[in-house]
Amino acid sequence: MKVRGAGPGAAAGGARRAGPEPPGGPGADGARLPGLLRRMHLFRSSSYDVRLEGAAGSLPRIQGIRWTPLLDSESSLDYGHSITQASSEKIWRAGKLLFAHLSTSRPGLIRDHKHHLRHHRQCCSGKELVDWLLSAGAAVQTRGQAVGIGQVLVDGGVLTHVRQEWHFQDKETQFYRFAELELSPEPGAGPRDPEELLEALGFLAQLGPDALLSMALRKPPAQRTQDELELIFEELLHIKAVAHLSNSVKRELAAVLMFEGHQRAGTVLFSQGDKGTSWYIIWKGSVNVVTHGKGLVATLHEGDDFGQLALVNDAPRAATILLREDNCHFLRVDKQDFNRILKDVEANTVRLKEHGKVVLVLQKDLQGGSGQAASARSSRYLVMAGTPEKILEHLLEFMRLDATLYDPVDTLLGDFLLTYTVFMPTSQLCRALLHHFRAEPLEGSEQDKASYALRKRRKILRLVSQWVLLYGRLLQGDRSTTALLQNLADLASRDPQLGGLCQEQGQERRRPRALENGDGSVSPQPKARSSGMWLGSPEEPILDSTCALRAQDKVPYEIFRADHSCLVAVLPVNAAVRDVLRALAPRLRRDREHVLVRVNSAGERAVLPQDAVGVFTALGLNERLFVVSRDELGSLTPHPEQLGPHAGSSDTLDLISSKDLASHLTDYDWNLFKSIHQVEMIHYIVGPHKFREVATANLARVLRRFNELQFWVATELCLCPELGRRAQLLRKFIKLAAHLKEQKNLNSFFAVMFGVSNTAVTRLAKTWERLPHKIRKLHSALERMLDPSWNHRVYRLAVAKLSPPIIPFVPLLLKDMTFIHEGNRTLAENLINFEKMHMMAKTVRVLQRCRGHAHAPLSPLRSRSPHRPEDAKAVRISTCSEQSLSVRNPVSTWAYLQHLRAIDSQKELLRLSRELEP
Repeated sequence: MKVRGAGPGAAAGGARRAGPEPPGGPGADGARLPGLLRRMHLFRSSSYDVRLEGAAGSLPRIQGIRWTPLLDSESSLDYGHSITQASSEKIWRAGKLLFAHLSTSRPGLIRDHKHHLRHHRQCCSGKELVDWLLSAGAAVQTRGQAVGIGQVLVDGGVLTHVRQEWHFQDKETQFYRFAELELSPEPGAGPRDPEELLEALGFLAQLGPDALLSMALRKPPAQRTQDELELIFEELLHIKAVAHLSNSVKRELAAVLMFEGHQRAGTVLFSQGDKGTSWYIIWKGSVNVVTHGKGLVATLHEGDDFGQLALVNDAPRAATILLREDNCHFLRVDKQDFNRILKDVEANTVRLKEHGKVVLVLQKDLQGGSGQAASARSSRYLVMAGTPEKILEHLLEFMRLDATLYDPVDTLLGDFLLTYTVFMPTSQLCRALLHHFRAEPLEGSEQDKASYALRKRRKILRLVSQWVLLYGRLLQGDRSTTALLQNLADLASRDPQLGGLCQEQGQERRRPRALENGDGSVSPQPKARSSGMWLGSPEEPILDSTCALRAQDKVPYEIFRADHSCLVAVLPVNAAVRDVLRALAPRLRRDREHVLVRVNSAGERAVLPQDAVGVFTALGLNERLFVVSRDELGSLTPHPEQLGPHAGSSDTLDLISSKDLASHLTDYDWNLFKSIHQVEMIHYIVGPHKFREVATANLARVLRRFNELQFWVATELCLCPELGRRAQLLRKFIKLAAHLKEQKNLNSFFAVMFGVSNTAVTRLAKTWERLPHKIRKLHSALERMLDPSWNHRVYRLAVAKLSPPIIPFVPLLLKDMTFIHEGNRTLAENLINFEKMHMMAKTVRVLQRCRGHAHAPLSPLRSRSPHRPEDAKAVRISTCSEQSLSVRNPVSTWAYLQHLRAIDSQKELLRLSRELEP
């Protein structure tokens, strides 16, 4: 199953994109995404693979996520039903275990209570239960977590309120009973294992946030606490139906949303012709859209919305909505609240016009808060949309002289610089900045005009310094940028009030910074003259050993002939196919026309177009480039090394502890991760058709490493023939994942866990049975982080609590970026949708936060002696490494991990798995 990127507004049947009047046409691929999300609950039925797709030979794009389903009857199961049923049974078992421990450890906790002249038999107060949960184990660390567990137990029927209320409360005056008869331990049952209690608490704690959110939505809006409103708001941030709305509108929606649930498939929510009274968002389940005469016209899934058109136009319902499955949940906004919010938005929106056309749309920042940040927000207007020139003009008018890229309150400068390439060519920005620098004010006294012009020029110099600080070496070689910097240096040198400032900007560039160039590398020392005041010379040495790849950097291209002999050509990263063929021409037969072909391990071939760029760094795992004549194309076969290894390297791995393995992986991954430029994520998502002169090779390397690592884990397990050694290897990989998580290398943690969860591995029942009970419990605990429900809530909450440096789960960042890009128009009524730019910049800033500010160029996650520099083969796509390693030597281990070998064919892995355990 392959799912292409579907943005928040790209779902079928009325998906929405940003703009004053969102269109309602169905997205081509959006209907596939909800099915994908439902499948993501079953890690053991699929393998996760980031796909680098797009036009043949184009720069790599994340077009979505591929899941390889089981090749048996499991693929036809009703996954939503089975997940719900399994979850209910696990809650009941966990509740039974909890009750047994409570009965033995605190027998007096469950007793008769008297309150307000009423007797309540055999119960405990909510506060007493929370206190006991906090003392029961490390799985529960806060009262909020304990309240969440209580809510899960109430929802699951394990606990009941004495007055049948559904809201669990941490109070001495609220009493709850366990379903004692069903939960009582069997006669003669022995003492319980304390680790079982920890496992049960961990499972219930995982479900707690969702239970609290569901209860908050079920409460009448007037009764919601501030914490509950914040919880609902955070949920709205991940619902695609409202992705195009500003945060202020989402906060207003959080205060009025109502929960509405229906149990039976086939229920009519409303009929065509009915009066429109509410707007609906599908929170769980799916519905069919039916109209008279046409029948079924669309199916809507989780995150989609419907019913808004009738409210906006005050018209009857245009279709009938039928529940497609049992147990559907909706978020409902009633007409009165809907209209009020629209009016509030309009009241706080300012539209600036020129020549009768809107050129800038501003909205008052209504976001709450406290202290100076809230005070600053209360008087600010946020840019929602505008022409590129007007957005820049507004930025120069209101930015401070000390503005920075990462100001937590006023993000306009950072938002603009991170995203301007999406809507404004660099040459246009350079012309506009030079025009503003030279412009003289037309009104006011001479002193006022001089003061205003000086202040504006200082702002422009500040903006340019932050721009160069962010992009660094990426701007080298750009003629328009070089010309702008030269002109600014010349103009500033003539003004004594600006000359000193210009020198300061040059000194600022000379100071080493952990986050210069936006990729964690330190820029070369610039020359103190003209444009070199900001930019270094291309000939100057690069201080960072990781050497983040740029479009013009040269790397060795390995290209095979039809007979599998190899040709090597050193070419720029973004070399076009025609340039590659031209470089190889002297070594090819002149009497034949040759083409460049991409071949994967399954033998699938794709002839690359002549104008495709970046084809070498865009290769996926075990893909190779071949140069062949048209006659040889039909007989082309994969190179033997593409098929992966025939024997595992368990002997090598036996000599490396899981902790050392994690440390080496983290060092290597950190070098790859910090080489990613922040704007590379934007270029990667928006696509090569717009950015043909930039490279996304660094991001492609990280994604390729993710795939390589997860398939390496599955490959090693499937190539280990001895049951005992295979169980030991599986144990080592689970411990490896635990160490990676501990070292905050979450990208490789997910890769290893997905490798262990590969279908070819999970079916090895005898191998799993050999694992010690403690390791199985560890694996179960680690799996919780993989839970994709509610937009990976468990992972996001965990990351929010971590301090940098962190290597985040990069594919999820790209998924977020894809949702933002696909779900929101870049242009709305010929204006740039700058709210979209703000959302993209906010996601990109995660890289800056994760990389921190004050760490050495090598891995900041462990204090280790430097390894030898990465060899030239590290930039190639091949994962081949046939060398025999003395792995007690750290350098040898480092070299081994640079070139992991893996089988990327799920079919082949399953064949090997069945041979091991039929």
